Amino acid sequence: MTSSLMNLMPTMSRVKNRDKVKILFVIDTLASGGKERRLTELLKALEDRPEVTSELVILSDDIHYKEVFTFNIAIHQIIRRSRKDLAVFGQLRSILKAFNPDAVHCWESMTAVYLAPLCKIMKYPLINGMITNVPQVQNITNRHWLRARLTFPFSDVIVSNSKAGLEAYRAPSGKSIVIYNGFNFTRIEGALTREEARLGIGIRTKYTVGMVASFWQQKDYPTYYEAARILLRKRQDITFLAIGPETDSRNSINEAGQDFNDNFILMGKQSRIESLISAMDVCVLATFTEGTSNSLMEYMAMGKPVVATRGGGTAELINDGIEGCLVNQRDAGMMADRINILLNNSALREKLGTAARTRIIDAFSIERMVNDYVALYRKVTGISN
Repeated sequence: MTSSLMNLMPTMSRVKNRDKVKILFVIDTLASGGKERRLTELLKALEDRPEVTSELVILSDDIHYKEVFTFNIAIHQIIRRSRKDLAVFGQLRSILKAFNPDAVHCWESMTAVYLAPLCKIMKYPLINGMITNVPQVQNITNRHWLRARLTFPFSDVIVSNSKAGLEAYRAPSGKSIVIYNGFNFTRIEGALTREEARLGIGIRTKYTVGMVASFWQQKDYPTYYEAARILLRKRQDITFLAIGPETDSRNSINEAGQDFNDNFILMGKQSRIESLISAMDVCVLATFTEGTSNSLMEYMAMGKPVVATRGGGTAELINDGIEGCLVNQRDAGMMADRINILLNNSALREKLGTAARTRIIDAFSIERMVNDYVALYRKVTGISN
């Protein structure tokens, strides 16, 4: 399904007699989320790569990663009046004419819809980076899947952060490539120790289990909460954390239930996530639509044992029983069983956590991700060193 860089053909009409590559990045928002964080870290890293000149377009004023404004790049904000604001075409066209990039890299399905016709008409190579998940619904009733089908024919390259994503969206093999998310280890520098983190949160039980994800349907908190209740009916020495946007909402509170209030801490959106992960003895991911999960990579980079569902691209990060434990989707009983096994075996927790950290260092570093993107930009534009 995937294509190697060697098989991707440069768009010869844009080949320049120089060694700098000009890339226009376009994203819907910079809200708190995986692809938004990945783009922010890529832009930061590209500041140290003089061979790439960047500009950024954000189609919203929803900006969580405000550090982008400290980067040495031009940033354009286009505030849409609606999801289908046709005036955006004209504003994007003006930015394209002024910057005259060698290629355009979009990061979301709606930006792909805007840019596919513009780039085709204006003859700019389009790198379509909208695939960041593995949808359950793979037909035209899923608007993201439909946008993929509409924009792929007009895209020069399609990038996914997992093989599973390319397969789910049925991306054409001749122009598709996987570039895995990279983890920036500077994120976990200065994280609190386990005991400091537990004290700060107010945890008094012997063990802590946690999940970092937004309270969205595809993250499947109900399975995590049910696994917690299964365990708490047998033992009371565990505190379960839920960290992420809306995890402190009324819906989340109702889903967790009232039976074991003292053993649940629903924390909502937080900063310094790495210090909260420090408190955890076992980390959980229950999602069924992930591409390459940033939360999962953060767990692994911090040397934490993981229990995660097999869905999406998770199995591309974790080999079951080696870097973590994989469980079936929506199987709370199996999830509870694996958590229980890990809590009862400190040597196994240490073994899996060490292997998980090594896996991220060896195969999923931020340096590898940046190098892969720079190589892609050079290949697509035909501009070499």
